[in-house]
Amino acid sequence: MKSIKFYEKLLNEIEADIEIVIVINKNFDQRFCDNDKELLAEIGFSGEQDEVCILAERRKIFVGANSIDSSDIRSASACAVRALIGKGYKIAKMATYMHHPECTSVLRAQAEGLLLGGYRFEKYKSKKSDKYLHKVRISIEEYNGFNINIPSIQRAINKAVICAEATNFVRDIVNTAPDDCYPETMSNIAKELSENSHHLSIEVLGKKEMEKEGMNALLAVSRASRHEAKLIHLSYRPKEEPIATISLVGKGLTYDSGGLSLKPSDFMTTMKSDKSGGSAVIGILKAVSELNLPVEVHGFIGAVENMIGGDAYKPDDVLRAKNGKTIEVRNTDAEGRLVLADVLCYAQEKVKADYLFDFATLTGACVVGVGQYTSGVMGFATEPIQKVLYAGNTLSGEMVTKLDFNRFLRKSLKSEIADICNISNTRYGGAITAGLFLSEFIDEEHRDKWVHIDIAGPAFVEHIWGENPHGASGAGVRMMTRLIEKLVRNDEHI
Repeated sequence: MKSIKFYEKLLNEIEADIEIVIVINKNFDQRFCDNDKELLAEIGFSGEQDEVCILAERRKIFVGANSIDSSDIRSASACAVRALIGKGYKIAKMATYMHHPECTSVLRAQAEGLLLGGYRFEKYKSKKSDKYLHKVRISIEEYNGFNINIPSIQRAINKAVICAEATNFVRDIVNTAPDDCYPETMSNIAKELSENSHHLSIEVLGKKEMEKEGMNALLAVSRASRHEAKLIHLSYRPKEEPIATISLVGKGLTYDSGGLSLKPSDFMTTMKSDKSGGSAVIGILKAVSELNLPVEVHGFIGAVENMIGGDAYKPDDVLRAKNGKTIEVRNTDAEGRLVLADVLCYAQEKVKADYLFDFATLTGACVVGVGQYTSGVMGFATEPIQKVLYAGNTLSGEMVTKLDFNRFLRKSLKSEIADICNISNTRYGGAITAGLFLSEFIDEEHRDKWVHIDIAGPAFVEHIWGENPHGASGAGVRMMTRLIEKLVRNDEHI
């Protein structure tokens, strides 16, 4: 979908091909659907969350939502738009949905859902359809009959558009095939983004520069690939004095074969998604720069391809990371943590941040533990973890949960020949032991500022769920953008 626009008109004054109506909590007596409730009942529409019914003769589409909470409205809006794909409708209209006259969070979720639900990835389709919704016109007419503040409504929609478009931008990167998106491609995407923004700057390190930095763990992972590894440092600096400085670190494995510890064939499919963390960092910088937030943000992406060959790094190798720690390699498929180890060290050396967040599709164990739709959050300090949990579960609708570190699990990373092993000696608690491994590369200054976010579950799912399509979801973009906004204005209604 191309655009969303707010109109200072009632619904019956807005021209459109079809009207989108959200049925809240199965209430068919509500405004916008009371004239259609008998017909809806006759055809069996019950108004369950995300249930959709098109009444072509009435030029309306109805979608259910359990409540007028942001997460339900976001998902319902997305499902309505998705149901219209291929139907030939070009322009839709709908009311404004809010749960409080001074709070625009639900409207923002509504607008996000429209754009996220309209996402399609057709890069590799030989025939591209034009039968999709192009525009949605949102009316001043509000579900509860509230008198609304037009400037605040417009700001909410503008923010929603920026965040949703950044999310879809990341989805495109992650969905791109590995032969078309490799480390240099990722650096070129970041370069193009910086060239189109007055507030973004970029520095890219190649193999020689990383060798000088002592980034031997990252370089070992990339050794067997024909594509040279890149370390991308994308920076956003606001015009005014920043109220905080944030560093974001992303795992950018453009493809992960598992290396010599080769993945089974069915696990190797979808490994183009292993760049989701690095892609999310680029998308967050895009959103923050377009929102012009007074926060300095640095994104560090380790863009690497993990392949097999005569020069591949091996189980039993011992690698020396940038901070001098030695790592015994017991499994070359535990490569993301090796890349992040060096990038985290580099990020902390370059920027003394108030907060340090890393994003990675790091472990299948996290997916086993909390499911496909939820990210695992780890760290030492309560305050930054709580910020992530609130920004995810409450503000953005991205589901996240805390996984606690455990001193007994730390012992499972002990190596007899090096400082640490890259995998634990137990099959249990794999997401946490991976986080504990990363913690070895966090310096004392950043120890209570760091949060590790394992997005292995929600980053790429091979079926539609809520506002997310088949494939890449853009996990992390909306959540972190909302967190940074919250730092600017301590107001849950932004």
